[in-house]
Amino acid sequence: MRRGLVHVLAWLLATGAAVTLSWWGVHTVMAGTAYDPPRALPITAADDGPTTQGSKPLAPATSRPPVPSPTVSSRVPSAPAPTPSRTPPTSAAPSASGEVKAYDTDGGRAVFDLGDADATLVSATPGTGWSMQVWKTETWIRVEFSRSTDRVSVFCTWHDGPPHVQVETY
Repeated sequence: MRRGLVHVLAWLLATGAAVTLSWWGVHTVMAGTAYDPPRALPITAADDGPTTQGSKPLAPATSRPPVPSPTVSSRVPSAPAPTPSRTPPTSAAPSASGEVKAYDTDGGRAVFDLGDADATLVSATPGTGWSMQVWKTETWIRVEFSRSTDRVSVFCTWHDGPPHVQVETY
């Protein structure tokens, strides 16, 4: 009986040490992989219709500079390595070509940048319990929110004039 308890105690200590060591190793590796969550557009008005917000460039998400991997080298570099810039390139910001409008539906929220002759989907966020699908062509964008048999589609078309948005529930 006593011998069995010693074996169980030894097994518990060895298992606890292995789990602790594994957790520490995974935690150390994963600590450097944190990322910033996606940012949503600010809401400026709360009404039943579409929300309009003037086009403004979004603030860039902060990012961590890349961690250099350790290398073994016997020579001295001739020039210091350039430091990474914290400002994103200008192409990363969405172009302010028109008017940003958000359309709130039972299934979620779709936000479009409506220009004079075309449109761009800025974001689409499904509501709780809803899923989402997006289709894009050169002349229209469709965002469909679905839950069970419920469907809500937000259509943005501009094939025969300026962009027009239509919401359909079925």
